Amino acid sequence: MAKCAICSKGAHFGANVSHSHRRSSRMWKSNVKSVRVNDNGSVKKMYVCTSCLRSGLVERA
Repeated sequence: MAKCAICSKGAHFGANVSHSHRRSSRMWKSNVKSVRVNDNGSVKKMYVCTSCLRSGLVERA
């Protein structure tokens, strides 16, 4: 679910590294919102990341 419908930005994976350099896996989730969008005159509900919303790639309904 946490994937942008416009730029397909999703979750990134990496590692938490402690002071003693032990590693455990972690995940960075993208900031994705459920938004009503005008799509060629029709209103659709999409998951859009906030960077696409701010840059004006989608038109909100």
